[in-house]
Amino acid sequence: MKAIDDVLAKSVECGDLPFAVAMVSNAKGVTYSGAAGEAAPGRKAGEDTVFRIFSMTKAIGATAAMILIDRGKLDPDTPVKAILPEFGMIQVLKSLDGNKPVFRLPKSPATVRQLATHTSGLDYQFWNADMAKFMSKSGHPSVMSGQKNALIHPMMRDPGTRWGYGSGIDWLGLVVEKVDGRRIDQFCHDEIFAPLGMNATAFEVSDDLKPRLAALSARRKDGTFGPYTLELPSKPEVYGMGHALYATAPDYMKFLRMILNRGVLDGNRILSEDGLAFMLADQMKGLAFEKMRTVMPAMTADFDPFPGTRCTHSFAFLRNEADIPGRRAAGSQTWAGVLNTHYWLDPKTGIAAVLMTQSMPFAEPRCMQVYEEFERAVYARA
Repeated sequence: MKAIDDVLAKSVECGDLPFAVAMVSNAKGVTYSGAAGEAAPGRKAGEDTVFRIFSMTKAIGATAAMILIDRGKLDPDTPVKAILPEFGMIQVLKSLDGNKPVFRLPKSPATVRQLATHTSGLDYQFWNADMAKFMSKSGHPSVMSGQKNALIHPMMRDPGTRWGYGSGIDWLGLVVEKVDGRRIDQFCHDEIFAPLGMNATAFEVSDDLKPRLAALSARRKDGTFGPYTLELPSKPEVYGMGHALYATAPDYMKFLRMILNRGVLDGNRILSEDGLAFMLADQMKGLAFEKMRTVMPAMTADFDPFPGTRCTHSFAFLRNEADIPGRRAAGSQTWAGVLNTHYWLDPKTGIAAVLMTQSMPFAEPRCMQVYEEFERAVYARA
């Protein structure tokens, strides 16, 4: 435990992170909890700190869809447009002719599975230069605007041909709403948050959560952190399941422990064992994760968590297909949020962990070095 404490304390003292909250668990419960620094001026970071978890939301959105698959209400290979006709409006960006984009029809329809695995052809502008140019020239709103029409943006390639990180899970949330009938926030509360006791996980910052919300920092040119603002709109037209949630470290750990426990936690079953096994399996059908190259360095660095190791995508997570020496085993599941909230779960060794702060740019080398040191300290004491 001291080794992990030292990693957190050093990360803040050296200015690698503005603050840090970390937890480690096995299937039975939390085995480590620690923090360093102030989550906001005059307020120490800790288990009660509320984070904007951004893309850590994606695994919960995918789990919502997986619940419907598990119940036989949704087929992962159904074309999305068969459920959401408006998805059929989306075409592939062929070229940008001056200020006028040229589109073509996709060669095959995107499926529910491809939404979940980021192989639907939809990319964020942060990691795709053509998408960034389209957004700039067209004035198309960001998916983080909360507007439904923001999701109707072009594909960057044909579905099922390559990895491309984008808004697929936002569409997956709309699929859940259409098939189930409940709004996605109500579905997640009823089917995930309430059964797991995730009482500090929410789509809106309530009066109870607001005083506990962490401050956000961005790296300045001189290497220090300065205040930054990046807030989601309240009560949007669409809650994007790619980014919409707020949560604490203990709450997210309950979600991860449910997965370590094969779909159940404290007697409350979220997924069947077969459904959970399906969710964690490679779902990319021969494709693989590709290094994400930044288009907006102020927001994110390049992202390739295990260079030289083949990674795929399950229905909910990135998974490494080989052991990482001194760290997680093959088949481990992971992802992160853009404000440097990171997690992994390792079914083989029974370990789950989170390392969370609120800083930009995402995945900058100093932050990723701390993450690796934290992970190595976790496995050294396992």
